Amino acid sequence: MSTASRPTTERTWSADPYADALRAGRGPLFLRRRDGWLLPLEVERWCSRADAVDREVLRRCEGTVLDVGCGPGRIVLELGALGRPVLGVDVSEAAVARTVRLGGQAVQRSVFAPLPGEGRWGTVLLLDGNLGIGGDPRALLRRASELLAPGGLLIAETVPDDVDERAEVRLVRALVAPHPDPDGAGRADGTTFPWARLGTPALLRHAGSLGWRTAGQWTTGGRSFAALRSRTSMSSPEPPNSRPVISSQRPRNPSGGMPVADS
Repeated sequence: MSTASRPTTERTWSADPYADALRAGRGPLFLRRRDGWLLPLEVERWCSRADAVDREVLRRCEGTVLDVGCGPGRIVLELGALGRPVLGVDVSEAAVARTVRLGGQAVQRSVFAPLPGEGRWGTVLLLDGNLGIGGDPRALLRRASELLAPGGLLIAETVPDDVDERAEVRLVRALVAPHPDPDGAGRADGTTFPWARLGTPALLRHAGSLGWRTAGQWTTGGRSFAALRSRTSMSSPEPPNSRPVISSQRPRNPSGGMPVADS
């Protein structure tokens, strides 16, 4: 993901349609390609408690957990309730505010910005389509390797089919006319931004070329996942056994992007 594209993506996910949907706890909300194809966003599930499929993912987590694109915080809250050290990161002010208000730890920040505990996280999560962040899976995989401790675990949710797609999309509040709309007219909100969709085979191909090892793959409840192990030999600024220290103090202004973990 190029530096120039990051602000566009962050502004989009912080825009009113997404924030309004999170506050209401429901959609409809979609990602829409220029050709009119729609991807429904599961706002109701994201705003609910973690389900059995989520809990299966969480049982596989190791050490401290960084939930990238944490949204309204169901994963952060579930891990916190289990006493697991966890931090959510999201560019959406509304998502972070909701997570913190419900008792979770989260910061409003891009995954490509400096983050607490870099090089020391035991597990990084990319669930709910967040493997698409930035439209450049290889850049995201490289960033995840920087965040993890050597030999750390990445768990990513993938598309159930063998898909390897990059597209410009925008948020849409409701269903629009099915015919192609090259100019992005209709009930679309905000600017376009890059997004990606990967199935497990495509993810493993990209990851393998970057030095990741496959640690597992599974499908349950209609959702697909892959676990990847980072290189054990990568350099780390701190000893591998040094854990990120997550503060128990909430920020005075949780929606303003203040960190809730020691950086």
